[in-house]
Amino acid sequence: MNSNYTVGDLVYDANIYDGMNTHINDLEFYMRWLPKSKEARILELCCGTGRLTIPIAKEGHDISGIDFTPSMLEQARNKASAEGLEIEFIEADMRTLDLPEKFDLIFIPFNSIHHLYQNEDLFKTLKVIKKHLKKGGLFLFDCFSPNIEYIVEAEKEQKEIAQYTTSDGRDVLIKQTMRYERKTQINRIEWHYFINGAFDSTQNLDMRLFFPQELDSYLKQNGFTILHKFGDFKEEAFMDTSDKQIFVCQ
Repeated sequence: MNSNYTVGDLVYDANIYDGMNTHINDLEFYMRWLPKSKEARILELCCGTGRLTIPIAKEGHDISGIDFTPSMLEQARNKASAEGLEIEFIEADMRTLDLPEKFDLIFIPFNSIHHLYQNEDLFKTLKVIKKHLKKGGLFLFDCFSPNIEYIVEAEKEQKEIAQYTTSDGRDVLIKQTMRYERKTQINRIEWHYFINGAFDSTQNLDMRLFFPQELDSYLKQNGFTILHKFGDFKEEAFMDTSDKQIFVCQ
């Protein structure tokens, strides 16, 4: 993505990532929208270590996963192999993806769209998705709904956001600071890692924020129809107090 904005290497350390992201509260939502036919083709963009890919495949669905980070894909392949699953995991940039097939459903989970830092990045990705969707196919994704009050409070002081032990035995403590750039709509997040009781490093987790009406317009301008917009994974209607923007598009 834009070289001025980054996600640190330690954020994408597969074991540290998996240790922090054990939740699957979004899995049920995405499962509800999968095609009923097990012959349907599903594509997950930004699949990471297979947090959703693998349980979907275990239900008999034909799913492939795309990610930009080799270490994450290696972890995903190892986990799939341990489950006896054959899943195609592909290393690729979702802005330039070019596969020889189309899919019945494409989804981008876990706020990953926030790493498309410029409008050009988003528009390229939407073009790729349109190219790879079958006629009548669905495109789903979730992202945050910007909370100005939260950003203001979070800028005031460093806060502890996670503490856990990884599968390879590292005790991890993460503290967060952030600074919002109004001109670019980039939230400049820093995660300060303490591993086994000692400070390790500061890693960037920059995220582009998309405001609700802005994102609605971008989708429509790029040829998508918004079938549903939810405010949480229980499919409550999106409203002023919603923390999430969750889209079902065609």
